[in-house]
Amino acid sequence: MAQKYVYALAAGHFFNDIGMGILPAVLPFFMANYGMNYEEVAGLMFGACFLSSVVQPTFGWLADRMSKNWMMSLGICLSGVAMGAIGLFQNYWLIFAVVTVSGIGSAIFHPEAARMVNKISGKKRGTALSIFSMGGNAGFAFGPIIVVALITAFGMKGTLAFSVLALLMSIILLFIVPYIKREIATNKVNLQIQGKDIEMPDRKNDWGAFLRLTMLIICSSLVICGLRSFIPLYLVAQTGLSEAAASSALTILFMFGIVTTMIGGVIADKFGYLKIIQISYVLLVPMVLILSHTESAVLGYILMVPIGFAMFSPFSSIVVLGQSYLARSVGFASGVTLGLYFSIGGMFIPLMGMFADKYGLTATMELLTVFALLAAICSFILMKPFSAKASKVKTA
Repeated sequence: MAQKYVYALAAGHFFNDIGMGILPAVLPFFMANYGMNYEEVAGLMFGACFLSSVVQPTFGWLADRMSKNWMMSLGICLSGVAMGAIGLFQNYWLIFAVVTVSGIGSAIFHPEAARMVNKISGKKRGTALSIFSMGGNAGFAFGPIIVVALITAFGMKGTLAFSVLALLMSIILLFIVPYIKREIATNKVNLQIQGKDIEMPDRKNDWGAFLRLTMLIICSSLVICGLRSFIPLYLVAQTGLSEAAASSALTILFMFGIVTTMIGGVIADKFGYLKIIQISYVLLVPMVLILSHTESAVLGYILMVPIGFAMFSPFSSIVVLGQSYLARSVGFASGVTLGLYFSIGGMFIPLMGMFADKYGLTATMELLTVFALLAAICSFILMKPFSAKASKVKTA
């Protein structure tokens, strides 16, 4: 595993996802300052996700056919600069527009980055993807606490700091990517000399297995996007926390996710990807159910720990499974697994917002428990990943 380059891509992942990480934390401020209701703030989550869910697999498909150095930098730039501008506007539809552009930028980054991580991970794909995923989770974790501090100090325009950070990282990554591609080419030559072919060109894509995995991803994304959107709102309404204090719960959730993503990847490399996925989703169901009935702020904070483990520990395993099922289309598999996992559920957030306005936040959290149960069921119909030895390349 080319560790230094994996960490470099993880850093890019951090600055790409920090933009999306600040959005749920800003929603309570939109409600307090601009008078938005649940349906409207849920609509902003939809704006961040609806085009992303389509664009990300598309760019994954393109990444399998033509790798471009600038794609990841463009993604980070659009994601961070657009989301940083969110505090400059008060008009709902202008805010919706910049959130949508940010979602598209995030979608452009993920497939190419995950494809590169796969190429430089060697035999430790779970570990490498965990490190890469840690970068994104760190963005989601630190985004809320940073944006709350900025808004408290400078008002809503404080979000502009994220635009500057994203622009700087996109320039840095533009210079690093050629070295990563050189490393990939060197590794390929070395493997050919050793008589090995880790790409296994003789394998076929298993679309049936990938479809089952996609069902799991959709169900889990509904839970993840729902929790990400409604946890701050729920804690404000049910426990009496302030907007800033409630948003800090997301920081706890995603900070614990940083650790558990790494732990989950290492465990999966040793004991199997399916096991970590099944254990995680079985745990998620009762944890979300308990959260839906708590009125204690302390218990709400405590529940962020097991929920964070259940949400994030299987993530790298899901990406590895997707890349294993579609071994000839790694970019597309990465686009779907990375893209849909954190975005497709956002397409249904407006409906959840309408549901919350009509039936209340407690009922909405119970609905998320149902989706968690469906995800757990789907985890037991997944097929084992390909584990045969890499085929050997004939040498003269």
